[in-house]
Amino acid sequence: MTTPTIRFPVSRPQHQFISSAERFPCICAGFGAGKTFAGVVRALVLKARYPKLDVGYYLPTYDLVKRVGYPSFLEVMEAMGVRGSLHKSDRMIEVDGAGSVIFRSMDRPERIVGYKHADFIADELDTLKIDEARKVWNKMIARNRQKKPDGAVNTGAVATTPEGFRFVYDRWKKSPAQGYQLIRASTYSNARNLPDDYIPSLRDSYPSNLLLAYLEGQFVNLTAGSVYPSFDRHKNDTREQIKQGEPLHVGMDFNVNNMSAAIHVQRDGEPHAVDELVQILDTPAMIKVLKDRYQDKGHPILVYPDASGGGRDTNNASVSDISLLKAAKFSVCAHTKNPMVKDRVLAASTMINKDGVRRYRVSQDRCPHLVEALEKQAYDKNGEPDKSSGHDHIIDAATYYIEYRWPIKRPAAVITSLRM
Repeated sequence: MTTPTIRFPVSRPQHQFISSAERFPCICAGFGAGKTFAGVVRALVLKARYPKLDVGYYLPTYDLVKRVGYPSFLEVMEAMGVRGSLHKSDRMIEVDGAGSVIFRSMDRPERIVGYKHADFIADELDTLKIDEARKVWNKMIARNRQKKPDGAVNTGAVATTPEGFRFVYDRWKKSPAQGYQLIRASTYSNARNLPDDYIPSLRDSYPSNLLLAYLEGQFVNLTAGSVYPSFDRHKNDTREQIKQGEPLHVGMDFNVNNMSAAIHVQRDGEPHAVDELVQILDTPAMIKVLKDRYQDKGHPILVYPDASGGGRDTNNASVSDISLLKAAKFSVCAHTKNPMVKDRVLAASTMINKDGVRRYRVSQDRCPHLVEALEKQAYDKNGEPDKSSGHDHIIDAATYYIEYRWPIKRPAAVITSLRM
């Protein structure tokens, strides 16, 4: 594979990132700004330049490697006329005549061992907590030791959305060392490659205080104060009550000796929390309360549980929590794995108050713990919703339901065909 002359419709920030000769370039970008696309093209350009050497490509989880990494590379390779083959068992793509692209996840730093590459790209590094991101970054650099024939430096690039004042801010903005290059890309910079409704859809989906980060690619404070500052116990109150025989939507959080459930009804397609169960011993005890109080009185029960309940339990080592719920004749609505915490927070925040419209309602009288938790839960020092106060259990229960039914939908960006 010889280095091709490629003409492709990229934005100025994308071109800066793809062609950067700095040792550690970082494109810090809004949604849809084409950071993953730029990362893939950069990786393939490096493969063409050094065909006997390998490139590492890192994503936060192996699920994202499969859903984002592999498809993105194969699509861009086809558009560029680059041939190769995917080897899922080895987690790599063999590029014809140009070595391998090695894929790894960043959620298990201890597994970043036993291989080496000449360059790497870390996609969405800033979604990791600061200490974890620092550890992963150092591990990736340790793998980056194949010697280049022309004596050029080994490079490590980052393509990420800014997640507040985390690792990327500290390393590339606050106190950058030599070779750390920050390239900022707003969603607008890639507008010509996006559907006409993409940017308006972002504005419709996210609270205004997050648009600077997710539209402009700016570092903003996402961690100060309350997790749900727009919640108002009066403005978000409901007087709705459970009607005879109607379906009940139960968000559920699994914790040994401290299970929680938020019981909802839907009115005109909108969620109303009308009851809660807290400090329940275990899953069988929770099932008994739901059966006695609701199911035996004719209410269909739909449960939206912590997805991790499919692999562990709060009661019996041989039976999963979700299996117990299904055995109780409850309808179980669950992802194969839990969504990212920030996605649940954003989904709930948007339902609580978006441009003055309050779609999520919570009864002050019948859900006092949920109301208090929504008012008081704050962020911890790592920028995650605090778990030390105990407010997280009932909020997790409620937001599993909210995120499942009203998820934040990030429209897919469009990869424009490339011309050689």
